[in-house]
Amino acid sequence: MATDQDMADMRRVGENTRRRGRPTLKTISEITGLGVTTVSRALKNGPELSAETRARVRSVADDIGYRPNRAGVRLRTGRTYVIGLILDQSVTIAEFERRIILGVSSVLFETDYHLVVMPLRQGADVVEPVRYFVETGAADGLIFTHTQPRDERVRYLLARQFPFVTHGRTDMGLTHAFYDFDNERFMVEAVERLRARGRRRLALIPPSDSLTCAYHMFDGFLEATRDAGIEGIVVEGIDLDSDPLEFRAVGRRLASGPNPPDGYICANETRGIALVAGLREAGFAVGADGDVIAKETSDLLDHITPAIDSFYEDLTFAGEELARLLLRRIAGTPVSELQTIAAPHLHPRT
Repeated sequence: MATDQDMADMRRVGENTRRRGRPTLKTISEITGLGVTTVSRALKNGPELSAETRARVRSVADDIGYRPNRAGVRLRTGRTYVIGLILDQSVTIAEFERRIILGVSSVLFETDYHLVVMPLRQGADVVEPVRYFVETGAADGLIFTHTQPRDERVRYLLARQFPFVTHGRTDMGLTHAFYDFDNERFMVEAVERLRARGRRRLALIPPSDSLTCAYHMFDGFLEATRDAGIEGIVVEGIDLDSDPLEFRAVGRRLASGPNPPDGYICANETRGIALVAGLREAGFAVGADGDVIAKETSDLLDHITPAIDSFYEDLTFAGEELARLLLRRIAGTPVSELQTIAAPHLHPRT
């Protein structure tokens, strides 16, 4: 039920709308009877103010369509209140991009920050978009993906003390903020599941070896197969950026050759489906002659036949965590406290 104060605010909102001037902090101050400083603090969720005051100011601001003058904010604070997100432009990871953006956006929605997404042009220097954000002062912090073992973006940003967080780790001996999926653990658990099903000759199709995650997979896969006393093969000449038709062809070739693998691990769900198609074309009965395990980031594998097991990475959560880590870094939290490694989760279907 509206209070007398609410009704008075609503009348003043109507009067302001009729005047049609651009709403400012002073406009909200005049409507609410609160000081401009109090209004400003309320819009920033100042903890020194009551929840009722903050809600009242926010309600009036929403009703009159108030938006902060970003140029003025930058002049006063030196901040842009912009977060830059740099994403690979490869068509093979469109769902990856969508879920990361969704996660980052959901966290920033509750803050004063806005998200600017910049695609990394195929074949371009990976430092180019990073340099743009830093040298133009276009953002207060950066998030980027597809991290490399010797990533020059990390070196560049650390040298300039510019806040950032990476999706993936590096191997440079440099401490920085990151979120990563535990790909080494994924391999260990996938090998163990295949071994438990009696599989003795396993094949891994990894990401591009330009990415740090590929080396984590190599290490986990080779160590786990060695410890289990079974054979482990890393398939060469193809990686997760290869076309699905190539995966189909590899499936046919491996299943048709002498001493074919009876267990396959593919770190991408769409490529895993193409691999299964190739295996079946060669007469390989998935589930009987051998098994396939994939890494998944959606529910796509719930809808294919024959069913295969998978390990799940929640990319929406990844985007959320990347945003949370970056906001904490901008606020001054030491990078040693801003490192998250997410555990794989088995999705059994066989």
